[in-house]
Amino acid sequence: MSHENTYNLVIIGGGPAGAAAAVYAARKKIKSAIITTDFGGQSIVSDDIQNWIGTPHISGIDLAKSLESHVKEYQGDILNVIKGRVAQVTQNEDKTFSIKTSKDLVLTTKALLITTGSVRRKLDAVNADKFEHKGVTYCASCDGPVFSGKDVVVIGGGNAAFESALQLAAYCKSVKILNRTDKYKADEITVDKVSKNAKIQIINDAIVNEIHGDQFVNGLTYNNTIKLDVEGVFVEIGQMPNTDYVTFLEKNLVGNIIVDPRTQKASVEGVWAAGDCTDGLYHQNNIATGDAVKALESLYIWLQG
Repeated sequence: MSHENTYNLVIIGGGPAGAAAAVYAARKKIKSAIITTDFGGQSIVSDDIQNWIGTPHISGIDLAKSLESHVKEYQGDILNVIKGRVAQVTQNEDKTFSIKTSKDLVLTTKALLITTGSVRRKLDAVNADKFEHKGVTYCASCDGPVFSGKDVVVIGGGNAAFESALQLAAYCKSVKILNRTDKYKADEITVDKVSKNAKIQIINDAIVNEIHGDQFVNGLTYNNTIKLDVEGVFVEIGQMPNTDYVTFLEKNLVGNIIVDPRTQKASVEGVWAAGDCTDGLYHQNNIATGDAVKALESLYIWLQG
């Protein structure tokens, strides 16, 4: 193995978690590489993020640029920024890890930090893709305030859907929750809060078939016959973590990497994970960066022996 492809730490993923980890690793003088196709993570599609702490308004594209420029501030001997996608990670007999990219570049590292996030499960309905970012959105906390004073729907039956509905009720005119079944995956306390909110209506056994609109969304059809006039469609039907390329770690049923919340350590010695690819309870940009810094502090002590 050539020495230039051997590292003390490899970070996989360039969202807020990966960027935070890369900056901290460089500042601690850990010989590191970060592998990512691009910076920014899921929020890159948001026009106006209002909860990135310290910045009242920032677009997803500007957030991505600022993350990238912060990381590249440290690019050089100590930090290598590698553009690409990871195809496979394997554990070697000497307890190091080999990371193979889609371009057949192979890196070896002592420590590994996985921050590859997740992708939102997309709505399977006619025109859902056509109106994405034009009324169909996958992030209530990012895009909700844009729909102030409007009638909106939330699709889903879990905590994310019910919590989004509560959040939206603070500034939207009305909120309807469309739930596929007559059962909720959300916990009882959250369901109870939603039930008591006069602005929110829950509609059960509702399957959305089509989104309607001109430039922007103006309605939808569910159960093939029932039409609703709405300007915002918030889809909260779950997330799929980007963890397929690593097979030797313990994951939950969905595929999230199971971590110790105190240190972000994964099930195999030398591996940490942070952000939306983990089984952490909450998935948000600010939390992802904090978890990545926590992981970095933990792995720095581990590398010191």
